[in-house]
Amino acid sequence: MSVLSPTIILSVIIVYFLFLFVISYVTSRGADNNTFFLANRKSPWILVAIGMIGASLSGVTFISIPGVVGAEGLNQNFSYMQVVLGYLVGYFIIATVLMPIYYKYNLTTIYGYLKTRFGVVSYKTGAAYFLLSRIIGASFRLFLVALVLQSFVMESFGISFGTTVAMTIILIWVYTFQGGIKTIVWTDTIQTVCMLTAVVLTIFAISSNLGLDISGVWDEISKNGYNDMFYFEGGWSDPNNFFKQFISGALIAVVMTGLDQDMMQKNLTCKSLKDAQKNVFTFSIILIFANLLFLTLGAMLYIYSAQSGIIAPERTDLLYPEMAINHLGPTIGIVFILGLIAAAYSSADSALTALTTSFCIDFLDFEEKERTEAQKKRVRLITHVAFSILLFFVIIFFKALNNDAIINKLFIWSGYTYGPILGLFSFGILTRRKIIDRMAIYICLGAPIIAYILDVNADNWFNGLEFGYMILALNGFLTFLGLWIISRKNH
Repeated sequence: MSVLSPTIILSVIIVYFLFLFVISYVTSRGADNNTFFLANRKSPWILVAIGMIGASLSGVTFISIPGVVGAEGLNQNFSYMQVVLGYLVGYFIIATVLMPIYYKYNLTTIYGYLKTRFGVVSYKTGAAYFLLSRIIGASFRLFLVALVLQSFVMESFGISFGTTVAMTIILIWVYTFQGGIKTIVWTDTIQTVCMLTAVVLTIFAISSNLGLDISGVWDEISKNGYNDMFYFEGGWSDPNNFFKQFISGALIAVVMTGLDQDMMQKNLTCKSLKDAQKNVFTFSIILIFANLLFLTLGAMLYIYSAQSGIIAPERTDLLYPEMAINHLGPTIGIVFILGLIAAAYSSADSALTALTTSFCIDFLDFEEKERTEAQKKRVRLITHVAFSILLFFVIIFFKALNNDAIINKLFIWSGYTYGPILGLFSFGILTRRKIIDRMAIYICLGAPIIAYILDVNADNWFNGLEFGYMILALNGFLTFLGLWIISRKNH
């Protein structure tokens, strides 16, 4: 069997999900609303740490990071490690500054801090920005994975793209609707192991085909110039500049992990602050080696394709799928599909749960209004279904656009929504000033728009400057500045 058939791929996917359903059944027995939102704060910290790897990397990373290694522009070669090293600073801030705040106030969603610090408008604004960014982000990630499944599996059975997406989301809903975050802590741990195993086995298969041992792999990468990691010469106009990438990495970690309900919800399920901090520190170390694996895989894919006379796809996202399914044998094809599904679902399942949690707590006031447990469960289930349907229609909308440039811009624009969240939290933590709460929404709407205008015109206005990931810092700073303008000393 030289080519992996769609039937075999589909069979592997079915077996994989049956396994997840078994885990869901075991972990969700006796589950209540507190189990869904916080897993009764009984999650073992080491499981949370391992599961966080999969949630952080996602299906986009799984297929995109290996592809950019041999491409031109941002994150070429191993320059992405500059961002990853910056993550360490960000995770240190999360563990020592943010986590103590979340546990001090006994929060179910992290945006409850904004209500305590500023007021209802700031609180709802921060939560709304999270919902917007996570809906677009999760839809984008599932869209990319659905495209791969559609191209390599479902088309051969005559199944439409819409049906593929619907089945994808229904599967997530089925194994998360009862146990919620408690189930996800366990399934994400397994999915992280599957994903990293897929990467390791693919590297091993390529090195074996090229007749290389472990030391020979690194020598081959060095010989081909892919291991260039640190970029100091290009200055601030270079998208791979070390300082720009490192600072951006720290900010990305703080904002897209520490200030993101999706990423923090697992951490809040730990038994204590001490356990949550151990989880963050352990996870951050593992993440360094995980990203090195992805970059090593990318370099080996390009080396193997060049030496085998295989033309790499123009779209770098398709390099790993193309090589794994069509050129590295059926075993690696199966391994890749498992890894891709694991990577995609480890971020998508927690996103759906986090969206449901945030909407129930932050907008439906589950912790404020008098409701019975049965009433809360009914509303939670309806909310869970509603967000599942919303994700479906957003993905279908992406497909209808049929324009990669526009879709990528939408994904990038969703990143702008983290700037106001960064500004709100940093102002609350770094100052003691009181703001005019009702004005916060206008500041948080204006900052991303101004940041976008500056970013678009940066080349002309600032002598060739490219903000890159630093747009997050600019966005947060503009929000911080606006909040200062509408604030006064707290006497």
